[in-house]
Amino acid sequence: MQDEQCPDFTLPATSGQIFRLATSRKPLVIYFYPKDNTPGCTNEGIAFRDLYPSFQARGAEIVGISRDSLKSHENFKAKYSLPFELLSDSEETVCRIFDVIKTKNMYGKKVLGIERSTFVIDADGKVAAEWRGVKVTGHAEEVLAFIETL
Repeated sequence: MQDEQCPDFTLPATSGQIFRLATSRKPLVIYFYPKDNTPGCTNEGIAFRDLYPSFQARGAEIVGISRDSLKSHENFKAKYSLPFELLSDSEETVCRIFDVIKTKNMYGKKVLGIERSTFVIDADGKVAAEWRGVKVTGHAEEVLAFIETL
């Protein structure tokens, strides 16, 4: 997917907004995460939150996407003071565009879930970078270091 034009998409977002990729004219960090209010996802959101001013200083925006409802997203966003929008992909439409739905083992059962992944879309709408199977520790810093090269 890297170096390809990212397909346009529209998803409902927190703060009563509708997010449309085509209207984003600056570098965009899209991070896919499995579930609101789980330890890894909370730590990842907090890491992006803490670095958010540095992303903004470099002209970049951040959005988080999971299959959770907008109500769940609003609560998660408020609880951890996340300054960026969370998008609800309950139909997995965008998850499938980015191929982040994977078979996982949960307590011995095979289930479909989101593989923690991050993509940077440049100002021209191309996928400039992608990280799959992300480990949370140090990841937001790695993404910020990439943004600094744009």
